[in-house]
This record gives sequence, structure tokens and C-alpha cells, in this order.
Amino acid sequence: MTTRRQLFGHLFPTLAAAALLAGCGSSPRAPATSAGGPSLRVPGINCAPFARELSGIALYGEADSWWHNAAGRYTRSEQPAIGSVLVFRRSTRLRSGHVSVVTRLVSPRQIQVTQANWVPGHVDEDQLVVDVSPGNDWTEVRVWFPPTNALGTHVYTAHGFIHPRRPATTAELARATPVAARYALDTRGRPAPRARIDG
Repeated sequence: MTTRRQLFGHLFPTLAAAALLAGCGSSPRAPATSAGGPSLRVPGINCAPFARELSGIALYGEADSWWHNAAGRYTRSEQPAIGSVLVFRRSTRLRSGHVSVVTRLVSPRQIQVTQANWVPGHVDEDQLVVDVSPGNDWTEVRVWFPPTNALGTHVYTAHGFIHPRRPATTAELARATPVAARYALDTRGRPAPRARIDG
């Protein structure tokens, strides 16, 4: 007699991978892709205020400066964790650097992030980032690019990860994303809402 496990067992790795890499979205978000989740259109959004609101890491200034500004205030490392912030170095493509929030650990060299303004005027959830550094230390990465629905070919350099004082879960980050996007646009300096992960 054939069991359900025998019948469907060969599909489990494929289904599990698809479930891991797919996001869930609702209007006004666009449908999820295979390695990139929903996209929320937020004109005027910037990566640093959004990452600050979503992660609770209270750093200010241009994205590249976060790495040095975190010294003595937050733990920094070469290893990703859910809720940590990946800090990209300043470059000709990223003149102020870039920051994104880790939402999932996919494999030792693959994570997913939620980030603002990688695609101008959008918050993109659960975007694949791949470590391509020779030392497996996340100093060189490639990033999913939603407009082409593919992993970008350009290699970006990164400082590493800044860790919040309280770890977050993937579910907490997903719930907080729309609220963080709204408050990241508030230029009056109002405090973040309770939905923020860490004070």
C-alpha cells in the first residue's frame, strides 16, 4: 500500500522551498515572485528611515554610516539573523550605501530581506540576497531585482550585519512592514508606533 508520504514525499523539498521563498501579500501589494515577495508602492520612501522603523535599530544618517555608528551601541557581525540589518557599503551605484532588514535565513549563503528604495519608491518584501564573497563572510552579495524578476548580476560590497537588542520573528516583521513604511515617511520626528519591533 502506498502511503501519502511515499506519494508526495518527493515533492516536499520543492514545495517547502517554494513556501520559504514566496511571500504573502494583499492589495495594494503586487503578487509574490519565486524569490521575491510582495512589493508595496510608497513614493518618497528611503532605505534608512524604513530600516530604522522596522528593525528598531535607532541609528540615523546615511546608510553607509550605520556600520560605524553602531559601534559600542549594537552588536555587529558577519552572520545574519532575522531582524538584523545588512549594511551595504557606499559605491558608485549606492552613493549613500544601503540598508535592508533580514526576514528569513534560507541557507548558509542565502537570506531574504525586506528593503525600501532598492526599486525607487517601493518597499519590497522577502527579497533574495546571496553571499558570493570568497570567504563566505557576506562582504560581497548579489540581490534580487524585482523589475527583472531575477537575481541581479552586479556584486555589491557590504560591511556586515547590525543586530537589534531584541530578535524579531519573520511573522512580526511581516506584520510591522506596512506600519514601518508609513512612519518612515513621517518627517516630523514623531516616535515610531508600537508595531515597531524594538524600542
